[in-house]
Formats: sequence, structure tokens, C-alpha cells
Amino acid sequence: MPTLQLISLLLMAALYIYAGISHFRIPKFFLSITPKWVPEPEKVNIIVGVIEIALGIAVLIPATRSYAAWGIIALLVAVFPANIYHFQKALRKKKMVIPTLIRLPIQALLIYWAYTFT
Repeated sequence: MPTLQLISLLLMAALYIYAGISHFRIPKFFLSITPKWVPEPEKVNIIVGVIEIALGIAVLIPATRSYAAWGIIALLVAVFPANIYHFQKALRKKKMVIPTLIRLPIQALLIYWAYTFT
């Protein structure tokens, strides 16, 4: 694997592992951006954290890399409504509007990044 691709892979893995751990370190943040229609948000937060850690690890393993990349793509699609909800909440409060708006198209870039490892 070329050096740049390896660095990209390691960064991706670190991002998802860190994000997953963050679900346990700062659950209040994630619960605050969870749409009201999500059932049992505390359990969902834990499940998403575990999935992110598992995918971050699995993307490092050549035999599971492609599956993990598809899993990351599925996860990014699944959590997109929370990003929209977070943006709508920011609009109502008139706080963090630009960062939450910028985050929406970044989701597409993250999907493409994961796709490069499928």
C-alpha cells in the first residue's frame, strides 16, 4: 500500500475509533443531537459508539477492510438525520449554525473517503 494511502487509512481508523470512544466519554453531546424520534437514545448512543470503534479497527485489517468501509458508509447514511437535526437545532438557537451547516456536505466526503477502501 502506498504511503499516502496508508496514512489515509490510519487517519480514517483513528477518526472512527476516537468518535466511538467519544460516545462513552461525552454521551450528553451525542444525546443532545439525537432526533426525538429515535427510540431509546441512550442505548442507540452506546450501539453507535461500539459500531464506530469496531469499524475503525476492522478497516485496519486487510481481510475485513472492504466490509468495514461499506459499514462506515452505511453508518454515515444512518446518522445523517442526526446531523440534519443538529443543524436545525443550531438554526433555532442561532448558535453553531455555520459549523453544523458545513458538516452536512462533509458527510458526502466521508462517504467517498470510505468508498476508496472498498
